[in-house]
Amino acid sequence: MNMRRSGIRLAKRLDEVGFSNIVVIRDKVMELKGAGERVHSFHQGEPFFETPDVIKDAAVKALKDNHTHYAPSSGVLPLRKALVEKLARKNKIEATTDEVIATVGGSQGLYAAFQSVLDPGDDALVFSPYWTPIRDLVTGAQARPLLVPTTTARRNGIRNTLEQFSTPQTRAIYYNTPQNPSGLVFSRAEAEEVAAFAIERDLVVIADEAYEDLVYDGEHFSIASLPGMAERTITCYTFSKTYAMTGWRAGYAVAKEPFMTALRKIVLYSTNGVTTFVQNAMIEALKTPETEIARLREEYRKRRDLIVAGLNEVGLECEPPAGAFYAFPNVEKVQKNSMTAAQILLEKAHIATIPGSVFGAQGEGHLRFGYAVTVEEIEACVEALKKFFG
Repeated sequence: MNMRRSGIRLAKRLDEVGFSNIVVIRDKVMELKGAGERVHSFHQGEPFFETPDVIKDAAVKALKDNHTHYAPSSGVLPLRKALVEKLARKNKIEATTDEVIATVGGSQGLYAAFQSVLDPGDDALVFSPYWTPIRDLVTGAQARPLLVPTTTARRNGIRNTLEQFSTPQTRAIYYNTPQNPSGLVFSRAEAEEVAAFAIERDLVVIADEAYEDLVYDGEHFSIASLPGMAERTITCYTFSKTYAMTGWRAGYAVAKEPFMTALRKIVLYSTNGVTTFVQNAMIEALKTPETEIARLREEYRKRRDLIVAGLNEVGLECEPPAGAFYAFPNVEKVQKNSMTAAQILLEKAHIATIPGSVFGAQGEGHLRFGYAVTVEEIEACVEALKKFFG
């Protein structure tokens, strides 16, 4: 028998890339629902409202008008023009139509950014707790994520902390504001500290601004708008959160050369662009009045205040998140191990949450409650918590 190693194997770069054990929670939720039980679903990250009709109508019209053929892989020109205008108005980022690219959701933008910047053996600084896929996006580029505790950084100084965790192999900083899962929002002063460190060390910043329109305390600030940062920042956006377009897979990124050429290559050779008629919907979404976005933000604020008050009332200490739509309370009162705590709440109170440990070691002892649900669902969850703690 030939004992030589089989050629049938996976590429080594996937060895450290895994699937989140969030799936354990989701399977249990499905099991309970299948048994006819009511589950308070706070484990998801989707807006509480449906995609507005005007956006859906734009996609339907595009289909009827036969916008079903190949489009430029970087995005149709009217969309890129609209993105340039939005970035200048809202983010104070000056770009040309050649410096923006449509992506299949914010996820493809982030994937392309890490692939464009990181080489095998590189390190990337990641503020932690972090959005779960980030570790795998970094390791998928055969690089190493260096977890920077966000609370420590805020307490001891952003720049000092980045210096402490950095290595000679550090190539990039992942900078997410507002943050998932904590809802933390970096201030302009903190962005300036990150920028100064990046410039001093000649690092690239990969900025994730998925929740830019959901800031309740303070203001959203784009790090790429700072002097000297546009040329070293890849900023990624999504239509998912602001416009309730999670399933549309619509996003975009803005960057200067040489990064844009790399982003174009990755988009071209993976998806060859965003679905043509979806781009028409994206153009329509960008026309949404700021007054409507502000109205929805206030709806989220109402939900935030309800869930935070309820959590604190039962002794699950929770600071009001400054942005995004997640509460991230300390749940050591239930169980110190967050995976166990999540399982206990799901089994005993039928409340589905995400264990903090999946967001990095800094998330341990916490659970993520996604409050992008109806007010009635939050009220029912609070009642279930009161009954649980009895």
